[in-house]
Amino acid sequence: MPEGPSIVIMKEQAAGFVGRTIANASGNSKTVDFASLEGQPILGLHSWGKHFLIELPRQVLRIHLLMFGSYRINERKDTDPRLSLGFEDGEEFNFYTCSVKPLEGGLDEVYDWRADVMADAWSPALALRKLRAAPDKLACDALLDQNIFAGVGNIIKNEVLFRLRIHPLSPVGALPAPKLRALVKDARDYSFLFKEWKLAYELKKHWQAHTRRVCPRCDIPFSKGHLGATKRRSFYCEKCQKRYGN
Repeated sequence: MPEGPSIVIMKEQAAGFVGRTIANASGNSKTVDFASLEGQPILGLHSWGKHFLIELPRQVLRIHLLMFGSYRINERKDTDPRLSLGFEDGEEFNFYTCSVKPLEGGLDEVYDWRADVMADAWSPALALRKLRAAPDKLACDALLDQNIFAGVGNIIKNEVLFRLRIHPLSPVGALPAPKLRALVKDARDYSFLFKEWKLAYELKKHWQAHTRRVCPRCDIPFSKGHLGATKRRSFYCEKCQKRYGN
């Protein structure tokens, strides 16, 4: 599943479509009135967490790439697109294997930008308040909670917990205050590193925990499992990642 930094990259790559008018729209989405999109200019492209948002005069389209979604700019895949937006000069923006949903209401009514770890409006104080209000939530679940850390996915989760030496099964209420603050800070810091490394085509080279077999600090096998309420894969070291609350 593409994480927040990848959606920001998509937004930046597609920036040239802002101000352009949709000449034709098609696809196999069952939720979109394609005819209504034609003739509408793209007022803005936005990202919130893992959501890519196309702002039009009469509506906003929310694209979620889910687990295996993808996009192409000025090219096509062999499979049919879920949504294809064409422009008069022949350029096009295509989305595949994703969720497309028209949103009602303004963007500021739907989204709290303070929760997006990559947004200028990101509020670490708000994230701390939300964490403290859910002391029983496990660290591995907290980092994946999009209401707290919009944009953080499984890669960032595993890497942040390893960097901070926090066991994924630690309840956030058991974390010392400096660790809790560090968790909030590193969720954002690592997201920007993720973006930097992905743009340089070297993201996997920097992984220390995610999908790795041996702890680079302790030189012992990593533990792995589908942990917490989210049941997402965790890779962690039982020796150097402390399990708080025991």
